[in-house]
Amino acid sequence: MGIYIHIPFCKQKCHYCDFHFSTSLKKKEDLITCLLKEIEIQKSYLNEEIVETIYFGGGTPSFLDSGEIRRILDKVYAEFSIISTPEITLEGNPDDFTFQKLQELKQAGINRLSIGIQSFNDVDLTWMNRAHNSNQATKCVQDAQSLGFDNITIDLIYGLPEMTIEAWEINLQKVLELDVQHISAYNLTVEPGTALHHLVKTGKSKPLNDEVGAEQFEMLINTLESNNFQHYEISSFGKEGFFSKHNSSYWRRKFYLGIGPSAHSFNGNTRQWNVANNGKYIKAIKDGEVPFELEKLSKADRYNEYVLLGLRTIWGCEFDYVKSEFGEEWLLNLKKQLFNYSDQMNIDEQSFSLNQKGKAFADRIASELFV
Repeated sequence: MGIYIHIPFCKQKCHYCDFHFSTSLKKKEDLITCLLKEIEIQKSYLNEEIVETIYFGGGTPSFLDSGEIRRILDKVYAEFSIISTPEITLEGNPDDFTFQKLQELKQAGINRLSIGIQSFNDVDLTWMNRAHNSNQATKCVQDAQSLGFDNITIDLIYGLPEMTIEAWEINLQKVLELDVQHISAYNLTVEPGTALHHLVKTGKSKPLNDEVGAEQFEMLINTLESNNFQHYEISSFGKEGFFSKHNSSYWRRKFYLGIGPSAHSFNGNTRQWNVANNGKYIKAIKDGEVPFELEKLSKADRYNEYVLLGLRTIWGCEFDYVKSEFGEEWLLNLKKQLFNYSDQMNIDEQSFSLNQKGKAFADRIASELFV
């Protein structure tokens, strides 16, 4: 079981980002008060199951000071049963993680850092409208390591219009030099409504090159797997013992509760998501209501999610699970479909998963297996 806490504030808007956040901090104290109240309102959502992971995402959670982080964590501990050594992750940017801030976060109970570096190339960082530079990125990781943080993940982005294969290789070598435990790497996408979408549409930026992105993805896999990282999810690489427990709960369809504006929750049969508007969220919570929409998952929805999420991971999908949850007819139909993907999958008597060739087409293959 996991708890996700969405902190909807950022210093500035990155060109590619379509997450929910605000660059104004006027409502920060109101928002924190409402996060605490929502935690109390939602305390029964996980049916008193023990919580194993807590994840501060955003936005930019490192915008909060350590006292504000402590207030939220204290409330979570007061309302939920927590294992003795939970994984507690906080996302942040290098320009927010000063040495003192890192010290305070460690004292507050944060034991895993997710650092949004995206690139060690200053030209890339400027193009993405990031607030930090490559020197800050390196120093941030080194400062965290010197303070005893031994579970650090770095976010990278590849597939930028001007990013050459050589530049991407330099990025990967820099990550390896820093000797972190986990890497999340994402192929740049152009999302509607983002600054990047406008730049490409108006010809001010080159369109993305899918072939180059695919080549950089292959280099990513080969480089990291040859340096003791396991490619356990399409965008995620971890050393042994350092897979993200929180994110793995999403992919393995464990229950989780999302707190804050735009946060999602899942209990096996339904998904719900809070309103993606800070003002509306605050008003509703002050009135004692959580402002969310709910979707009841049909049998087909649950099947399609199982296939989609399973194919993103090294664990893949199990035939026995399909049979027990969805029936013999669905299993037989699935096995017929899999003949079309024999060169893109690892298939045995118990399960099926994507091989390296198939990983480049994970979403497409999953959608073709949907009912």
